[in-house]
Amino acid sequence: MLPNMDSRKQPGRLTEYAALLLVWATLVLIFGTTSKHFLSHGTLIVLANRIPPLTVAATGMTLVLIIGAIDLSVGSLVGLCGAILGALLMDLHWPLGAAVAACIAVGGVVGCFNGAVSFLLGIPSFIVTLGMLEVARGLAYLVTDSQTKYIGGTIEVFSRPFVAGGISMAFLLAIGLVLAGQVLLARTVFGRQLLAIGANQEAARLAGLRPRLTKMIVFTSMGLLAGIASVFYTSRLGSSDPNAGAGMELSAIAAVVIGGTSLEGGRGSVVNTFFGVLIIATLEAGLAQAGAREPLKRVITGTVIVVAVISDAWRHGGSAASFFRSLWPGGRAPRSF
Repeated sequence: MLPNMDSRKQPGRLTEYAALLLVWATLVLIFGTTSKHFLSHGTLIVLANRIPPLTVAATGMTLVLIIGAIDLSVGSLVGLCGAILGALLMDLHWPLGAAVAACIAVGGVVGCFNGAVSFLLGIPSFIVTLGMLEVARGLAYLVTDSQTKYIGGTIEVFSRPFVAGGISMAFLLAIGLVLAGQVLLARTVFGRQLLAIGANQEAARLAGLRPRLTKMIVFTSMGLLAGIASVFYTSRLGSSDPNAGAGMELSAIAAVVIGGTSLEGGRGSVVNTFFGVLIIATLEAGLAQAGAREPLKRVITGTVIVVAVISDAWRHGGSAASFFRSLWPGGRAPRSF
């Protein structure tokens, strides 16, 4: 019988939710006071309808980090799946449902390949997915002939206002995936297996679990979610862009770590990740309205990632001294991705 790896009590979870919500509310107030248009219904609706791709990708990244791995190919895979979706719709004239299903299936196949190469051959997922980052982006350029394919209204059904107030179907589906991911992680045997494998893979294996198979399932799920994210991304643009998803892997990792998921594995929350997505998206939107240029936005996003990683190491090191000892040869070796 598996132990309950998520031993935190409900009040502790509520405290985490409240802290993340407070950070998000603070950002909203800061940008609301610096820009007279930020605290408007239109801005908030645009913000809500822009986050579904990142929300879906970050949901999958949460599971990946929980098992002690990492996936750097997510952004490029979003671009590849979107390119294939555009080619199927515009060049081969497939019906929307079939094209979307094929797009998502391609993501799953690539994710399964990442998992197979990494865990069956014993190659760190960092290296495998770094290579796939380049492969997938190159294939996206080949599929589209390095040109944007304008699709139009056919694909925009997911990004159109779906309910009163302007919320899109993509937003509702993304929220549904977040809730499903949280239930899977916190209320199912498979979720407890992920936490156990991330916390101590050898102990999990001795307990009768199959870490390699479980990790392959997680990476396949990550690929499927990247495919769904590409559908939402393409729908919002109304076109298939080979550059789609560039940098999304960094934003997803930042959102996951801001949400408190451990880079060492064994601990995480999909709901907390969603709050991390809100923080990242609000930061980007607020900087854009403030007139910040793209280089500055990249610097700030990168800084957020570094600060989140340092905070994670600090929490697990227990003290500043143990954290800095881990940086030196002979100190605590970092967990291999």
